[in-house]
Amino acid sequence: MTSKRSISETSSSPNQGASSSAGEPPSKKVYVEPYSIGAVSSQEEMDIKVLRFQNKKLVERLDIRSVLENDLRGQIERLHSRQNTDEYVLGLMNQYWTQLEEDLRILLERFRVPVTETKPAVVSFPPIVSFPPIKPDPEPSPEIKTEPPNIKQEVKQEPGSEVKVEPVEVKGHGSDYRMEGSDDSQERLYMDSDSKDSIKDEKKANEEMTSFLAMMSSCDQTEIDLRLKERCKFSKEAVSRLLRSFDDLKSRQETFVKDMAVTESEQGLKVVNDQLYEENKRLTDMMASVQEKHRETTLKYTGYSDKLVSVETKLAEAHNQVDDLQYDLNRAKQRVFKLELLLEESYTKLKTATFIGGSGDGSGGLASKQLQSIVNDLEENKDLASSRLNDLEKLQEKYQDVVKELEQSKMNVKLLPEHVIKDTATYKCLQSQFSVLYKEAQEMKSQTEDARALLQQTKKTHLRQIEQMESDELACQKKLRTEVMQLEDNLAQVQKEYEMLRIEFEQNLAANEQAGPINRELRHLVSSYQSHNAQLKGEISRYRRKLKEAQVEIAKLKTEVEKHAQISNSSTHLGGSASSSLGSSSGSGSGSNNSNNKDANSEHKEGAHDQPKRDDHSHHHHHHHVDERKDKDRGREDRGKDGMKNETELVKELRASLKKAQESQKELKLLLDMYKGLAKEQREKAQIMSNERKARMEIDELQKRIRHLEERERQESRKMADDDAMRKIRALEEGIHQLQKKLAEKKQEEEALLSEMDVTGQAFEDMQEMNTRLLQQLREKDDANFKLMSERIKSNQIHKLLREEKDVLADQVGTLQTQVDAQNQVVRKLEEKERILQTTLSTVEKELTLRQQAMDMHKRKAMDIAQQAADLKLKLDKIDGTTEELQRLVKEKSSAVEQENHKFRRAQEECVSLKRKVERYKRMELASSADEVLAEEVRSLKEQLTCPCCKKGRKDVVLTKCFHVFCFNCIKTRYETRQRKCPKCNAGFGANDYHRIWLD
Repeated sequence: MTSKRSISETSSSPNQGASSSAGEPPSKKVYVEPYSIGAVSSQEEMDIKVLRFQNKKLVERLDIRSVLENDLRGQIERLHSRQNTDEYVLGLMNQYWTQLEEDLRILLERFRVPVTETKPAVVSFPPIVSFPPIKPDPEPSPEIKTEPPNIKQEVKQEPGSEVKVEPVEVKGHGSDYRMEGSDDSQERLYMDSDSKDSIKDEKKANEEMTSFLAMMSSCDQTEIDLRLKERCKFSKEAVSRLLRSFDDLKSRQETFVKDMAVTESEQGLKVVNDQLYEENKRLTDMMASVQEKHRETTLKYTGYSDKLVSVETKLAEAHNQVDDLQYDLNRAKQRVFKLELLLEESYTKLKTATFIGGSGDGSGGLASKQLQSIVNDLEENKDLASSRLNDLEKLQEKYQDVVKELEQSKMNVKLLPEHVIKDTATYKCLQSQFSVLYKEAQEMKSQTEDARALLQQTKKTHLRQIEQMESDELACQKKLRTEVMQLEDNLAQVQKEYEMLRIEFEQNLAANEQAGPINRELRHLVSSYQSHNAQLKGEISRYRRKLKEAQVEIAKLKTEVEKHAQISNSSTHLGGSASSSLGSSSGSGSGSNNSNNKDANSEHKEGAHDQPKRDDHSHHHHHHHVDERKDKDRGREDRGKDGMKNETELVKELRASLKKAQESQKELKLLLDMYKGLAKEQREKAQIMSNERKARMEIDELQKRIRHLEERERQESRKMADDDAMRKIRALEEGIHQLQKKLAEKKQEEEALLSEMDVTGQAFEDMQEMNTRLLQQLREKDDANFKLMSERIKSNQIHKLLREEKDVLADQVGTLQTQVDAQNQVVRKLEEKERILQTTLSTVEKELTLRQQAMDMHKRKAMDIAQQAADLKLKLDKIDGTTEELQRLVKEKSSAVEQENHKFRRAQEECVSLKRKVERYKRMELASSADEVLAEEVRSLKEQLTCPCCKKGRKDVVLTKCFHVFCFNCIKTRYETRQRKCPKCNAGFGANDYHRIWLD
């Protein structure tokens, strides 16, 4: 069998599991014991059973809730009663306090002390008992004047009744002096109220009580404390004033007695006065004692107040503890209630089970058979227990032997012999390490000697290197000085050249400034000539327009003449002369146009060669005009092709114009390429020439348009009817004669204009020649400026190169200086290293001396230690003898202890078995028959063998972490659903922490 735990162990297993899982964290889950609903055949039956169980749980919870509600109702009633009593006590306190204040006020009024000055402006709590105002007596009695009365008033109040103040007689000690409250003032104070006033006072008192309680409930604790302090302060001031008035009265009485002692003659009055004096003295002594007691009570009060604060804090803590305990008590009550219900259910189930068992037939035979089987099992268990007992005794003996061996091994470990220590690996390792370290020490000695020799050599080489570096440094400094002198000479030469160039540049600037006004005058002349040319061109265009109109009229007449062949020879002669005149005029016009075009082309070529570049704005403007001209040329070509396809002359002209346009386009391209770099004056000249060229082109276009219109009129005139032509011929012949006259006049005017044009052309050519000369001069000046600028640029470049060379030389000087600094630093570092090596050498020598001394000391210590070792060996032999005796004693005592422990365990097992027997006998005594006892034992044994989770399966799985036993299905479902904790102790388990067991 794998499981050998007894019933006692299984019964105590929860505690053991709890102790084994003490290291585990506390579980946060509440274990709910599963409830078995029994066998179910359908879903409806299962729902019914579930609903029954739910209803039962709800009934349990409702019962618990009703119990809690009853408890809470009782607590609420107790709190209400406590609140009522507290309110009643507070009302009484306020009532008596106000009564005390009123009595103090009356006493102060009787002593003629003002009260309104001392009373606070705002009374915190309204007085519950009100008194009528007191009127002073017109003739007060001498008794009241001479002696303060000791008034004692008893206040009687019942709930819902009026407060009554009854006067009590005042008696003086040791005399028959008596003052009764039968004066008129007291009668007015207490006896003048009637029944209506009492009812009103009663209502007022109730209202004031309710208002006081409402104020108390509405105020905060701090506000209540402040108001109570103010009220206490007022009461203390009133009492202090009353005491002061008593003191004043006493002093007055003493003075009065002294006066009366001289002048008094009546004996009886003296006796009364002596009595009163003694009474007064007694009262003063009493007041002094009362004040002393008051002081003591105030001190006690402060102590008690401190204790009260501490007690209040403890009380608050106790309240918190009470709340916690109340919560725990409620939970315990709920648990007790549940346990009572479960107990009741189990009791009812037990009753039903016993009833069923007792009512069955043949129960006696079955009980006897069961008893026999149980007896047989008991005998088998006894045999098994005896065999187990023998096994345990053998194991106990083995255990004792093992304990003895363990003690012996412990003692051997503590006291090891010398040969064992020498045979150990650690000893051998330490010995080898010691030999290695000794060899290393010898090597270190040889290395130190070598280091000394090397140090001497390094010193010598270092001195040689320092001498060589100093010589190198001197040579480098000489080279640097020579190079710096050369650079300074070069710099002086460059500065002289720069001064010369600067002087030349200033001279050139002055020359340019002198040529500036000349250029301005030339510009003004050119602009005036341009304006004059523009005026002339306008007049020429006007005359040409008139000429074209005349030619149009002549062309019309010519077409009419050619259509009609029957016209006379004179008319044809006139038509021929007109055509010849027209041809000559058109030829002259074309010639002039050609000459103008040639002049324009020549001017543009000269302008293109003379003016190298122009700015971007004029270039864009000129390019735009060229595009417009191209568009117009194309439009003219299109119109010429549409209207004059048959005329070869027009084609030739168009071809010529096309060639000219192409040539002008090429020239304009050249102009555009050289237009960007021109000066401002040249741009203005180019703008003037472009405007002139544009005007000439417009003139050419207008001429071509005139020709086109003439051709169109010819075509239109051919379409006219012959009748109209005949009729018009006659009219036109007359017009021809007039036109011939006009033509002659026009020819004369044309000749005059041509002569004027020749003169103006000659003048224009002169101006152009003059302009070309001026432009040539400007070009020469520009070339001179360009040369000067180029020379200046070259001089600047030379100056920059020299500066760069100077910077390079300065850098070289800096690098050489840094090299020198670096070498100096290297020298310093080497010197420092030399010092360090010297210091290290001195330290090494000191260490060598110290080590030699240490070696001597160790040798002495080794001698001492060897002597001590001999002494310790003798002691060790003695200790070995004692240890053997102690080991023998330890073995005996350990065996005795084990035997006692074994006997104790056996006694515990016997106690457990006897307890079981006693329980069994008790059950047999309580039960009616032995069958019931056996059935109960069988049931308990079955419960022990069933799984505590599902209450169905047999225990066949043990958890190795806590050794609790369950059924395989429960553990498997928990592992698969990731609830991997023990249902009893919440100890976690894994896949390898549960194993199957088989109980035979």
